[in-house]
Amino acid sequence: MESLDLKVLADALAWKQTGHAVTLVTVVETWGSAPRPPGALLAVRDDGLVSGSVSGGCVEDDLIARTKASFKNPTDPGTATGLPSMIAYGVTKDEAARFGLPCGGTLRLVQEPLLETGWVQELLQRTAQHRLVSRTLRLSTGEVTLEDTVRGQAMDFDGSVLRTVFGPKWRILLIGAGQLSQAVASMASLLDFEVLVCDPREEYAATLNMQGVQRIEGMPDDVVRELMPDAHTAIVALTHDPKLDDMALLEALKSAAFYVGALGSRRNQEARKQRLAEHFDLSEQELARLHGPVGLRLGAKTPAEIAVTILAEIVQVKNLATMAQSTSTGCALS
Repeated sequence: MESLDLKVLADALAWKQTGHAVTLVTVVETWGSAPRPPGALLAVRDDGLVSGSVSGGCVEDDLIARTKASFKNPTDPGTATGLPSMIAYGVTKDEAARFGLPCGGTLRLVQEPLLETGWVQELLQRTAQHRLVSRTLRLSTGEVTLEDTVRGQAMDFDGSVLRTVFGPKWRILLIGAGQLSQAVASMASLLDFEVLVCDPREEYAATLNMQGVQRIEGMPDDVVRELMPDAHTAIVALTHDPKLDDMALLEALKSAAFYVGALGSRRNQEARKQRLAEHFDLSEQELARLHGPVGLRLGAKTPAEIAVTILAEIVQVKNLATMAQSTSTGCALS
């Protein structure tokens, strides 16, 4: 589940708390070239304001019209019962063309009036603690239950019970607070990463003053260990100081972080791997996880360009891992 969907739930909760009626819409099945994957979430407010997307814009206008009409019409079945219901788009070629679904794509959605918000608050609290949460919705009653789950579980829908998985927000820990780190931090924030920066060198850390970027004090290896990196965490060492980078990498390569990278030339990376292997007893498998020189090979020169290469590689690794998970669990992303 994308962190975007957590924002959708946060928006829906805020709307409810200010007195608005809200409907949640979840993609449960796709055929053809559907723009959004199963599990994608949309919230529609009673006045038509939306958060999220289920089609990339193809059917949202119709969903908004349906939702606004249902709130105005107390005899509408969904409004009267407060129960979830099914909606399908693109069942015929004509309908697919009318809603702009590419290549005859088809969407099947679950529309759910948001009546009780306790589960939303609990889900957001759990994911903020970097826990994976499975949400179960029973269409016959509208009952919602939450439970912790493990990485690799995919969305599941059998026609009467919908299970969706909400993961913690993707986060990135940067070792170093220099000019390059600040460029990476700025771009990572735009990509919706939670950004953490550790640099015990006060002359560098003192220049870090960026909204939405959290500085973590301490030595890098201690910070990595205390952070307990999970499969939603990327760690990038950018100080160019082996005394700081190597100790952080030692802990990072033994962790569950989905990406570990380090700045430096190919020669420096080989020397670093040799040091880590000889002095810290890292295995070949653990050392093979190190991305270095960090970033995609784009011929970058400036800090901003190098930051683009680093984040492009992180996004590539993240998305490939997510796609592999979805394939292994049988979730078809059309």
